[in-house]
Amino acid sequence: MTAPSTQERTGTRTRVRYAVLASDFVILMLNYADRAVIGVAAPLIISEFGFSNAAFGWILAAFAFTYSPFGFIGGWLADRYGPAKVMGWAAIAWSVFTALTAAGVGFVSLIIIRLLFGAGEGPQATVTAKIMHNWFPKRELGTALGIANAATPLGGAVGTPVVVAIMEATQGNWRLPFIIFGVLGLLCAIGWFIVVRDRPEDHARVSAAELAHIRQDEHVPADAAEDGAGASGPWLHLLRLPAVWSTAIAYFGYAWILWTFLNWFPTYLVNERGIDIAELSVTGAVPWVGGCVGLALGGVFTDWLVRRTGRTLGPRRWTVVVCLAATGLLFGLIGLVASTTGAVVLMTVVVFLLYFTGAQYWIIVGTVVPAERYGSVSGAVQMFATSASIIAPTATGYLIDSSFGWTGTFAVASAVAVLGALLLAVVGGASGRREAAG
Repeated sequence: MTAPSTQERTGTRTRVRYAVLASDFVILMLNYADRAVIGVAAPLIISEFGFSNAAFGWILAAFAFTYSPFGFIGGWLADRYGPAKVMGWAAIAWSVFTALTAAGVGFVSLIIIRLLFGAGEGPQATVTAKIMHNWFPKRELGTALGIANAATPLGGAVGTPVVVAIMEATQGNWRLPFIIFGVLGLLCAIGWFIVVRDRPEDHARVSAAELAHIRQDEHVPADAAEDGAGASGPWLHLLRLPAVWSTAIAYFGYAWILWTFLNWFPTYLVNERGIDIAELSVTGAVPWVGGCVGLALGGVFTDWLVRRTGRTLGPRRWTVVVCLAATGLLFGLIGLVASTTGAVVLMTVVVFLLYFTGAQYWIIVGTVVPAERYGSVSGAVQMFATSASIIAPTATGYLIDSSFGWTGTFAVASAVAVLGALLLAVVGGASGRREAAG
């Protein structure tokens, strides 16, 4: 049965887009909670199997070997088959392999499970960006993406103490949290399929007034947009736009810090700062709270700047430049802070600033490429950027075991982020219209 046409819909403006946003929020929160489990359980896993930091770094990086390419594959599938279907099946896949992590019996089995888990989780960011682009007008897009993605650090904030509580209640059983979170994911996937559709036109409950509100700025003339916006061409050609490839490199710097924090900060607190697993439920969760607030405020702030200036690309680009550079500089100081409390507070500020930029990478790309190519182009950007999720966890393990130690590890991450921000500042404002049309 097809959804009714707009002529058959009522004139009252419905709010179905907020139900879609809420559904996306829930599934992304669980996505990151699932992802955070291994970081919290890492000290126990390392101890049980006798892994070195370098060996465990490879287990962490295995996730990213599939997560990164499946960001692109998920975007391409979303363009072809619809984002709602792709997200629902991805949630089922990652939930199954979250639960199966409990079956890991050593290095090889954990590597294989993490590879499959990463493939399931890969599409979520690209597909979320496409769903929000489909369901929200441009003037609300930063807020919508900011709120949706705020679920990811919230998942870490909630998941960390829950995992600690489960392990404490079961005398250090690190396997049970994976099983519990996997089952929750399957239940959330069922709810997703009930609520979400690819586009508002496909949803029977969307009124003509809400549809008109969502589509209000689709026909803005190209010359009303900034230089480079509205470019066209094959998706591979669109990757040559300066705003696209410089954003990808800046996003790589963002991802390097994120994955170093996500995978290694709990281990840093336990092994270097000497806190116990019980204390980790608070100290490990606090920075995630900062990230949740940062993502929500970053979206609201940049939408306000867009309305205030009448420009789409510039305010979002400079928000990334300033906040990512500050993130990198502060992250490099973590290992130099004397007290554990000071390190956690500084990390909270770092994660706040990092996530303040979180929604902007997707919107910058969406500003300069056509909607029908958005999934493929943003997926390619994500695939490049999240290659940091392969390199950073592995490199971190080796750096920690080397003379660099934790202080050197934080300094390397700092340099990667700052260089990405500087490149976006210098190149990201260049017009790509001529290259895309050529």
